Amino acid sequence: MTSQAFPAPLSASARPSTGVLARLLATRADLAAPLLRLGLALVMWPHGAQKLLGWFGGYGYSGTMGFFTGTLGLPAPVGAATILLEFFGPLFLLVGLGTRAVAASFVGIMLGAILSVHAQYGFWMNWSGAQAGEGFEYHLLVIAMSLALVVRGGGSLSLDRRLAG
Repeated sequence: MTSQAFPAPLSASARPSTGVLARLLATRADLAAPLLRLGLALVMWPHGAQKLLGWFGGYGYSGTMGFFTGTLGLPAPVGAATILLEFFGPLFLLVGLGTRAVAASFVGIMLGAILSVHAQYGFWMNWSGAQAGEGFEYHLLVIAMSLALVVRGGGSLSLDRRLAG
């Protein structure tokens, strides 16, 4: 770990090979990315548990798939992938494995949620219960956190960094 606010890029000798996988895993040893990973995982995992397990007032796998395929018209593989990514993706983020891929998938999921459900309700979440549905402010925060991880990678304390060498 380095104490610099903006760590220097990896030196040529410290860089992993130039393969696609190595580039996806490469990251700097900083604490910003682990904090983003932790925050994003803590926010996304309960949503995944709602969709997959029916916890926290969710509808479980079959109920969520019914909504995705019946109401939203998503293909079943897209619905299943969304449920699994929201449940298992945060677990991967916690250990920093596949950080960029998981974060990029969250961007896609949140854009899909905004466009298919939440845009019609405007920006604000329904804190007061006065509007018909939830706006998209939460989704924008998830997108911003995810994009930061796509750019930075998993940071220190990540399996990505360890695997990248």
